[in-house]
Amino acid sequence: MEARPASAWLLLLSLISDCLKLVQPREFTVKDIIYLHPSTTPYPGGFKCFTCENAADNYECNRWAPDVYCPRGTLYCYTRHKMNAKGDSSLVTKRCVSLEECLSVGCTEPDNEGNKICTSCCEGTICNLPLPRNTSQAVFATLSPINQTSRHLFQSAVTLTCFSLLFLLVV
Repeated sequence: MEARPASAWLLLLSLISDCLKLVQPREFTVKDIIYLHPSTTPYPGGFKCFTCENAADNYECNRWAPDVYCPRGTLYCYTRHKMNAKGDSSLVTKRCVSLEECLSVGCTEPDNEGNKICTSCCEGTICNLPLPRNTSQAVFATLSPINQTSRHLFQSAVTLTCFSLLFLLVV
């Protein structure tokens, strides 16, 4: 057996292996389940957030949060956490919000009494479980990029390139 065809097959198998690594396994997400079973929510894409107004701390907020779906028009879960000078919680507010209320997340500088407020937003069912305590936690976290089109185009281009190279090697 010649070394040339064997090396070509090895290269071909290596290329196929690389292409298969680019294809990510599809696992069910909350969005998939909601899409497949729309009757489980009051409307397609329905989700829940922990919800409370001026609770003493995170435990009290999450413990007594009502188990209801967010209203239409809200897309994110919001958390506002007020801490005293020692870093202890003094007020916690969580609710469902629209995009506009998530545009100014972060932490304030401590006021003259040492109180600091950190706000965060997240996307996903009951994603607002933890409290933001500093600027690295007081963020706007989404499940996916706002514009997914460019990502899908890139994946399609890579897959097409892999198959083109595979075809050239076989022919």
